[in-house]
Amino acid sequence: MVAKPGMGPSSGLTAQVPQFNAADYSRFLVAGGLCATLTHGAMTPIDVIKTRLQLEPKGSKFTMFSMGRHIVASEGPAGLLTGFGPTAVGYLVQGGLKFSGFEYFKRAGVQAVGGYENAVAYRTQIHILAAAAAEVIATTALTPLEAARIRLVSEHAYAKGLVGAITRMSREQGIKGFYAGYIPILFKQVPYAIGQFATNEAMHEFVRKTPSLASLGKKGKAGEVTVQLGCGLVAGAAAAVLSHPADTLLSKINKGGGGAGGMLKKLTLLAKDAGPVGIWAGLGTRTVMTCFLVAGQFLIYAQIKQAVGAPPGVEIQKAE
Repeated sequence: MVAKPGMGPSSGLTAQVPQFNAADYSRFLVAGGLCATLTHGAMTPIDVIKTRLQLEPKGSKFTMFSMGRHIVASEGPAGLLTGFGPTAVGYLVQGGLKFSGFEYFKRAGVQAVGGYENAVAYRTQIHILAAAAAEVIATTALTPLEAARIRLVSEHAYAKGLVGAITRMSREQGIKGFYAGYIPILFKQVPYAIGQFATNEAMHEFVRKTPSLASLGKKGKAGEVTVQLGCGLVAGAAAAVLSHPADTLLSKINKGGGGAGGMLKKLTLLAKDAGPVGIWAGLGTRTVMTCFLVAGQFLIYAQIKQAVGAPPGVEIQKAE
């Protein structure tokens, strides 16, 4: 059921907001986990190139394509799949928690403001807060695996695969090593999630209010997919731009950069060292990756939800 005024047998809150149960959230979890791990896994070569570009010293002449050729020449084609294991496992967990969490917190937001009619006026704030809350939970689960992935990508000989990286990091650094980048990864992932989900919701509302686009979405499966991809591409660009500075700093911290001291001091030193240009290193590559990543995720998420019988999520939209 879509949350719209006047639906159901009464006009109360329960008639306006879907009543999701544990089985519904488990379906959201499965759909979110699969869409995230499939897309992030497929994007592993681009992510490897992006991470290597971020770790290059200032003044480096490497581009996306030249870095790709360099990796293949020095490490073989398998070098472009470095970190695939932690990427697949990490985003299976993270994607499931993020997508199901967004569905949960979006519904909770509608209830918190007193129902659907009030929620319409605060829909942007609800989308932002729901995305942020879901991402904090998902990131807490993802951080250890992301730290292992970045260490594998940045230091080719560090370990053989995910288990080896986790074993070595645990032995040498303990639990603190896995969460060394927790604060910067939150700075990266929370803006990313806000750009991803809030922008996607805004774009779908824009489509509904634009007659030509709204009619496109009603032209069978092809039209539906076109709209989903278009909205997802814009959401991906927003997610990339909002999260990129923290993504750059995260890569440097997980490589051991920033020197001694607290996390804030490390972030400040790394940001100063990178400069206003270096902090955006690899943005073009990452934007391309993120646009297709996010668009693919929303498309796959919708199709898997249909396949497993998950209900539609809450739609907070202004009446025409």
